[in-house]
Amino acid sequence: MSNLEILAVLVNVLGVWLTARRTAWCWPVNVVAVLLYVWIFYDVKLYSDMLLQVLFAFLQGYGWWRWHTGRMDQGKVRVERLPAKLALLSLVIGALLSLLLGTAMAHFTDAAVPWLDATLTGYSLVASYWAARKFVASWWLWIVLDAVYTGLYYYKALPLTAALYAGFIGLAIYGLRAWQRDLAQQPAQPGTLEPSL
Repeated sequence: MSNLEILAVLVNVLGVWLTARRTAWCWPVNVVAVLLYVWIFYDVKLYSDMLLQVLFAFLQGYGWWRWHTGRMDQGKVRVERLPAKLALLSLVIGALLSLLLGTAMAHFTDAAVPWLDATLTGYSLVASYWAARKFVASWWLWIVLDAVYTGLYYYKALPLTAALYAGFIGLAIYGLRAWQRDLAQQPAQPGTLEPSL
């Protein structure tokens, strides 16, 4: 456990909490958090995760823009339901990204766990896209991903980061419930997918 890991954990917790509160300041805070983890993941040879953090920095800008151009309710972004067709398309794209990245990492790097790391990266991009579009279903995907990430980081001797991701599961459940409450007050749209907790 390093000072850099401690700082990254603290900034990440703040970013996820701001996201769950639907505050647009979550996006710049999350940029700082992901950039800190670029170095951490390089050191432990989780190269797909390192690449993901770089991509996350750009996705944070997209998310910030989407949230600022979206509809607002009482100073907070208005959440939306995930259309079923977009859900299926996104999951297929996540699988293709995972396959391509896993193949590259397995054949061209000394990545520690290339296939698992690549799969988590592919679907994290999907979850980030869904979050930027304000889809409540993004929290469901984050819950699953964070559970797997927790085990991976524990395996890679990053106990503080593993604890952070275990905590992210709780924050994701909080975010899911908060967004579902807000969504329940909005009229339903046909052809959307939002399971309840």
